[in-house]
Amino acid sequence: MTEVTTNPLDLEQLRAWRHDFHQHPETAFAEHRTSQRIAEHLQAHDIEVVTGLARGTGLLAIIRGDQGPGPAIGLRADIDALDVTEAGSHAHASVNQGKMHACGHDGHTTMLLGAAVALAKKPSFAGTVYCIFQPAEENEGGGQVMVEEGLFDQYPMEAVYGLHNWPGLEVGEAAVHDTAVMAAFDIFRLTLTGQGCHAAMPYLGKDVILAASQFVTQIQGFVSRETAAHQPAVLSVTSFHAGDAYNVLPDSVELKGTLRCFDTAQREQLESRLRAAVDALASFHGLTATLEYEPRYPPTINSPEHAEKCVQALKATPGITQVHRNPPPSMASEDFSFMLQRCPGAYIWLGNGANSAALHNPHYDFNDALLPVGVEYWLTLVNMLLGNNA
Repeated sequence: MTEVTTNPLDLEQLRAWRHDFHQHPETAFAEHRTSQRIAEHLQAHDIEVVTGLARGTGLLAIIRGDQGPGPAIGLRADIDALDVTEAGSHAHASVNQGKMHACGHDGHTTMLLGAAVALAKKPSFAGTVYCIFQPAEENEGGGQVMVEEGLFDQYPMEAVYGLHNWPGLEVGEAAVHDTAVMAAFDIFRLTLTGQGCHAAMPYLGKDVILAASQFVTQIQGFVSRETAAHQPAVLSVTSFHAGDAYNVLPDSVELKGTLRCFDTAQREQLESRLRAAVDALASFHGLTATLEYEPRYPPTINSPEHAEKCVQALKATPGITQVHRNPPPSMASEDFSFMLQRCPGAYIWLGNGANSAALHNPHYDFNDALLPVGVEYWLTLVNMLLGNNA
């Protein structure tokens, strides 16, 4: 197989980029400095850049091979941070109070940026590589916005690929799923309204705390007793707010939560059962109930053909020592799922270290040792898909 390139960037350059992104985290659709810095780095290497995507902060780098016409593929990195206060004390810690790259998107951005520069320096392939720098992955669906704005209509691609660092796997290890990678993600907000009263005389009111407590335990039966064991699902109440006094039963309570699973029919059934449970609860306790249910991300499902291409690329990537096939999928979610609904492709995990803090943890930091490995993976994948002997 003809070699496309080797990584022309040393670890110090990649680390400097990553630390700059980490130190200046920006959240969903507000990644203005991040977007500008990415564009500056790309343009400094004479790479064609499309800016202003996805409500303003998304970018697309276009790299055309010098070996003639060929297919187009997309490589995607997320660029946003989280509303998390960093607990680390390293020199590149966040300077934006309450904002933090607690999921490693600073590393993902750097790896794709490094790959783009390397490909532009030696574009020995046929076809086109689109490097997609996507905002607002965390909760706000920047991937969906990119798709709805016409990403794949304006820039047709035969396949699109993504990756995420993965704590618990050593650097050099990777994981690839043939199909399901990450779960669908829905959220709900339930408000129960009754009649407040003195806590010493509960019979004079309608107790929303009792009803809400029953609801929290009741809905767990939808997963443990109504869902097949081979179809994983999680239904979690994550917020419970009511009252502020020792001797008063409040007149309302608000619950928030999330539903996650992989199967579409199961997702619809669980939502239906949740709605039925709310109606029955309100009727039994004499309450008024308002349920706001919002589907967010679909499940992230790989195309088996493209998952296999990623496996072969990983096995040929310098620095990769082990590829895990089909580990248990994660119940976390990813808006790369919207891209995979429109375009075939695959999403993989790269190890961030066995001792890495968990994702979304205030002590988390992307492992700089992974940076050159990620760059080499992207280069190897392009070589395998678009190289002269692809």
